[in-house]
Amino acid sequence: MLYASLDHASFDNDHLPALFFVAESVLYRLCCDAVLKTYLYSVEIKLAKIAYLVFLRLFIFFLHGHLENFKQHLLRLQPYLYALSSSGESYQKYPNIFSNVQFILETSEIICKRELPSGSAFSPVENKKRCENVDSDMGGYEVNHLLWHCVAAWSCVQNNSPRLNNVLEHLIFHKTQLQKKCWLDSVLALLVLGEAAKLNKACLKTLMDLMRDFLSSVMSVQNQAESCKVDDFSWAWNVVYIYTTILAEICLYAATSDLRKTAFIGFCKCKSSQTSILPMDKLEEQSELRETSVLSLLEYFSSKISDNCDQVVWTGYYGLIYNLAKMSWELQGDEEQDGLRNIIWQMLQKTKDYEKDARIQHAINMVQAELNVPTDPFTRYNAKISSNVEEEVFAKYIGWRISNTLAKLFFPPIDALPLKKPSIKWDQRKHLNKKPESMKKRVLHFTVREHPSVSELPMFPYPDFFTKADKELAKIIDHHWQEELKIRQKEDAINKAKELKDRKLAEKSRFQEVMKKREEKLHKQTRLYELPHRTEVILLEKKMPLPKIEVHVPKFIAQKTPR
Repeated sequence: MLYASLDHASFDNDHLPALFFVAESVLYRLCCDAVLKTYLYSVEIKLAKIAYLVFLRLFIFFLHGHLENFKQHLLRLQPYLYALSSSGESYQKYPNIFSNVQFILETSEIICKRELPSGSAFSPVENKKRCENVDSDMGGYEVNHLLWHCVAAWSCVQNNSPRLNNVLEHLIFHKTQLQKKCWLDSVLALLVLGEAAKLNKACLKTLMDLMRDFLSSVMSVQNQAESCKVDDFSWAWNVVYIYTTILAEICLYAATSDLRKTAFIGFCKCKSSQTSILPMDKLEEQSELRETSVLSLLEYFSSKISDNCDQVVWTGYYGLIYNLAKMSWELQGDEEQDGLRNIIWQMLQKTKDYEKDARIQHAINMVQAELNVPTDPFTRYNAKISSNVEEEVFAKYIGWRISNTLAKLFFPPIDALPLKKPSIKWDQRKHLNKKPESMKKRVLHFTVREHPSVSELPMFPYPDFFTKADKELAKIIDHHWQEELKIRQKEDAINKAKELKDRKLAEKSRFQEVMKKREEKLHKQTRLYELPHRTEVILLEKKMPLPKIEVHVPKFIAQKTPR
């Protein structure tokens, strides 16, 4: 219930004390209870998911400048964060938890303005700032081009703006920012663009192209072992893992079936991308990365998996299997998507049978532990699902909440076009009219501290999308309810008239039966308590014989009277 509420709730300043209390409680459990265990238990997975959503919300509040009055709360979190950064070795085998913990620590470095201890498993680079976009002089946070353009694309999709294609073109120009060491902005950018991809196919293609270029760059750098200077991409697996989660959410919750199918199969219509993707069909030669759909990534990572492969490879493969297992659980009982679930079930079944890497097998076991399933969920396809199963597998609404909140932060006038940047630091309209060469030379410095008018704005100065949609839906429901009442009144009147008619017919038939029995018994056709007519009486008298009447005349004896 706590995880679901963190996913559903809107952003409100009144939630901050509760968020800090939950953050402190969860960190205490992870640092004090979990560390003492010699094995991983299922509650740790759920606690890590809850902590991820809490710190994600805290970071959005930080961008709005609402954490200034909570310095004591931030200080209370620092000992737990320090302890959590020292327990990274216990989570390295489980990228789903390790990624959440990495995000928590990366966020805490910014909002608490404190670096992780050197030598930590979560801090591979010593004595260097991991993020270059923290402005120590201003005390604010600079938003990079990539995140800004992703929010602009999401706003265009929400407002049906015709300038969406221009925004996506300029977004691609900043794809190299996805390779920066401060991957927090990259994760937020992918999260916002993933929300836009649930509604628009062009955004989905841009999202997949960004990840394809990112993976190609990372893998090419990793292959240059003999180079004198190679960039450090030890953090890249975080971006890849979170991308697999976003891709799984698109496969489940996209607005149309075409978007869901494209995210799963891809834009490529070639046969190989749809057939030779299962682990048993591995090719001896390593496959090329054509695109970053679920099937293409599964084929790509499974062909490169080995005992000493790069962390990006096995983490990406782990993330795909882990999220596919969660998708299979999420699709239980949905008859409309039985085909998708059947394909996922076959892929997971073959992974269990033919994949020898124990790290990938752990992904299925982790889902089984996370969902508290007593038996294997991939062999229970004939079992009936109980009606009270309401497990929150994916965060369904937090992405929309974040996108909407960032859009109102970056573009305060809600009726203005999303491509209009505040003129204090950077005029976006002029920027879009310039060539790509000049665009790369300019640096965006959008600091919340530099815009007091933005930071003082409330989180939701205008009704959000859900509020407007609820009002419109209430009007529609009320209208249809009135129509339904009229129809029901007409139906009730018709039913009453029919019942009255049936009652009269029943009484008439019953009376006829009574009269028929009376006629048979009494040989009379008159009704009960009814005198016969005069003509009938006369006819009856004629038919009936007259009785014989004897007249007795008295005899009289005459007597003579004396004269």
